[in-house]
Amino acid sequence: MRFVIVTGLSGAGRSQAINNLEDLGYFCVDNLPPKLISKFAEACSQSDGKIDKVALVIDIRGGKFFDDLFASLSELKDEGIEYEILFLDASSSVLIKRYKESRRSHPLSKDGRIIKGIEEERIRLKDIKEKATHVIDTTNLTNGKLKTMINKIYGECEEDKCLTISIVSFGFKYGIPMDSDLVFDVRFLPNPYYIPELKKFSGNDAPVYNYVMEFGETKEFVKKLADMLNFLIPNYIKEGKSQLIVSIGCTGGRHRSVAIANRIFEILEEKNYIVNIEHRDLGEDVKGGFR
Repeated sequence: MRFVIVTGLSGAGRSQAINNLEDLGYFCVDNLPPKLISKFAEACSQSDGKIDKVALVIDIRGGKFFDDLFASLSELKDEGIEYEILFLDASSSVLIKRYKESRRSHPLSKDGRIIKGIEEERIRLKDIKEKATHVIDTTNLTNGKLKTMINKIYGECEEDKCLTISIVSFGFKYGIPMDSDLVFDVRFLPNPYYIPELKKFSGNDAPVYNYVMEFGETKEFVKKLADMLNFLIPNYIKEGKSQLIVSIGCTGGRHRSVAIANRIFEILEEKNYIVNIEHRDLGEDVKGGFR
C-alpha cells in the first residue's frame, strides 16, 4: 500500500495536490486528526487490496491535534507501515498574494496580519519539512505544472499515457457537448443526407464513410486537424491535463461528424494515445426520421 501524507504551508497548494492524487486513484482524506492516522492505516491495510493507495492531508487546521503528528508517525513505523510525506512550500510574498486574491484569512492570523500567520506556520512546520520525502515549492508553478510533478512522483503512467482523449461526434441541432475542450464544425463538407441511397446509413457504414472521405476538402481538413492535435496533445500533457474532449459536429450528428470522428480516432490510436470515441447523437435523427 502506498501511504502518502500531504502537508505544508497554508496556501501552498495542498488542496490542488490532493485533487491531483485523487485523479491518480488515491483514496483521499482531508484534515484527518493525526491521532487517527495509525487506525486509519490499519483499516486500509485490512481492505483485501481494495485500498492500495492512500493520501491524507494533515495541517495546522487541526489546531492542537497537529502536535500529535510525530507520535502517530512513530506508531506507523512501529506497525511496519511505510509512509511518504509530501510537503508543499511557497515564498511568503506569493502566499500573501494568494490570500489577498482569495480574500481568505490565514488560519493562524484570523485577527492579525497574514505575514505573522505565515511566519508562525513556518516555525511549526520546520521539523515535519525536514522529514519530508518530497518537497515541492509552488512559488512559480501553475496548477498544471504542479499536477505534472505529482504525476511524475506518484503516478504510474508513462508521460504520453497520462492523458485520456475522447473524440465525440454530435449534431449541432442537439447542442454542443458541454464538457468539450475543442469543437470543430464539419458542416462545410458535402452532406450524405441529401444522397437518397446514403441517407439511411451513418458515418459508421462504409458507403457514407467513403463518400465523406473522397472529397479534397475532407482530406485537407483531416490532415490539418491531425497536425493541430499532434501539436496540442504533447503540450496539454506537459501542462498536466488529464482529459481532453474533442467534439466534432455536423447538422444531425449522424453522417459527416461520425465519419470524421472515426478517422481522427484511428489517427490518434496509431500514435498510441489513450483515446475513446463516442457518437453522441447517432440515433437521434433515426427517431425523427433522419431529420
